[in-house]
Formats: sequence, C-alpha cells, structure tokens
Amino acid sequence: MSNENAMSPSTDSGGSAPKQRRIDWSTYAPLIALIVLVAISAMASEHFLATRNITNVLRQVSYTGIIALGMTFVIIAGGIDLSVGSMVALIGVLSVMILNAAGEGWFAVALSIGAAVALGALMGVINGVIVTRGRVTAFIATLATMSIFRSLTLYISDAGEVVSENQQYPEVGGGYFMSVPNPVWVFLILAVIFHILLNHTAFGRHVCAIGSNATVSAYSAIKVKWIYFLTFVITGATVGISAVMLSSRLNSVSPGDAGLFYELDVIAAVVIGGTSLAGGKGTIWGTVIGVIILGIINNMLNLLGVSAYLQGTVKGLVILIAVLAQYKKAR
Repeated sequence: MSNENAMSPSTDSGGSAPKQRRIDWSTYAPLIALIVLVAISAMASEHFLATRNITNVLRQVSYTGIIALGMTFVIIAGGIDLSVGSMVALIGVLSVMILNAAGEGWFAVALSIGAAVALGALMGVINGVIVTRGRVTAFIATLATMSIFRSLTLYISDAGEVVSENQQYPEVGGGYFMSVPNPVWVFLILAVIFHILLNHTAFGRHVCAIGSNATVSAYSAIKVKWIYFLTFVITGATVGISAVMLSSRLNSVSPGDAGLFYELDVIAAVVIGGTSLAGGKGTIWGTVIGVIILGIINNMLNLLGVSAYLQGTVKGLVILIAVLAQYKKAR
C-alpha cells in the first residue's frame, strides 16, 4: 500500500519542484561554430576534406597555435603580449646561428632547440619585468619590445636570410610521426599539458583569480606579480618552441617576414576560443578550437580564390564578432 504522505521524488522539503540546471550553450559556442564552419567548407569545396588539405591546415595553424596556448595564460591574467611575432623572428635567427656554429649532428640540433626555448623564456622575463616591476601597461610594454626585437633581428642578420647548414634540422619541423606532421603533435601535447596546468593546479586557479580581480587576489595571499610574471615567461617559452618548428620546416629564417602579424593571429585565436579580453576566464581547448577556426577560414578563402588583400578583412570581422559576442554576454 502506497503512502500518500510520502514526498514525491520531484519535490523538495518545501513541496516545490527542484530547479533544473540550465545548460550554458555559450560555453560550447566555439565548438558549434567549428562544426558549422567545417560543414559549410565541405559543401563549398570538394577539396576541403581531402586528407592532404586537412593535414596542411593543421600544420599551418600549429605554429601560431603553440604560441596561442601560452598567450591564453597572459590574457586570462588580464594582460596581452604584442611582441610574440618579433620574438619568433629573433629567436629563429639566433637559434639557427647557434645551430650553424655547433655543426652537424643531433647534438647540435638539441642544443639549438634548448637555446631557442631558453631565449624565448628570457624574452618573456624581459616583458614580465617591465610589466610587473616597471609597472608599465602590458600593451605599451610589449608594443615597445615588439619594435626592439624586430630591430635587433634585422641588425643581427644584416636583414638577410639565415639558412641552416645542419642536415638533420629540417626533420624536426618537417618530419612526420604516424602520418601526422611533428608540429601538430607538439601543438596537441602542449595543449594537454597546459590544460592540466590551467584547470588542475593552484597556478591555474591563481591566474584566473588575478584576471578576475587582482586586488582581491592580493588580499587572498596570492602572489599577484609573480603569477602575472610567469605567464609572460610561459608565453616566451612557447614562442621559442614555435620558432624551432617554423625555422626547421623552412630550414631558414627571413628576419623581415618571420612571425609577421603572428601576434594578431594568436590573439584572434584566443579570443575566438572564448577567452575574455577582460581577463579571468578562458580555456585551453577553446584556444585550440579558435586556432583551427582561423586556419579553416584562411584555407577556404584560398580554395575559393578570394583575393589575399581581402583575407585580412574577413579575419578582422571574425575577431570583431567574437569580441561583440563576449561583450553582449557580459552585459
């Protein structure tokens, strides 16, 4: 016999139905946009889904994607780094010079890679010190170092192309593992590592807290300046890795063109992936999706024969739409 006074599973102690948890679809907006874009691209061009084309897209976006992973930490913390493109050129030139001085063999390659990552981290230290110790706004500080790094690159190389003389070096960025280009593997492995760092460590939680409210974070015993400083160092290290992948793929570095406008692509990818420019919120996998979205857009414009002069317009509109969507959600 049933008990009429028994509480229904759908009611709480007050007799009212429990509130259903609403799904925040905005969280999945980058993924939904990627799926729609892939579907449209597949219908627009029969060559889009070809294995070779997909592989080329992933390889092309991996260079800026590696940097975007580091930039995600900087932007979540409330900063920005405009110097990453110039850093790619400077690190690429210096690492190839070190490689040529070290001679042949894999030891020389390993030495060059280690030097590139160390140089990137050092340049990140310079940016971090200017911002945290010099108390210069990140936008102004990195705008200045962007000019400095590019100028040094042109001076050191005499504005001429620097070519690698090592026979093994091209295999680093131009090689394949399981039919997938090496830069793509590096990009995905770093994405997993940085996802864990951002979401499952105290450092990641502190980065988000600082971006949300630096003053409250300071009162919460978080070392705000130190954490903020480290985000620039991480970004610098990722630039070093990207410079190695790019220079080894081309087996040379052009000081005037290497990394040109990379900062725009990197920031665009991070923002499209859902990271707030105001700081405090963002995900690594959102950045990965944002990078791929930008790559597909560039690829489709090329496949459809759209003028290269108009591609910047399309990219700018995509960035604008992403920022406006964030602003609307915030309100």
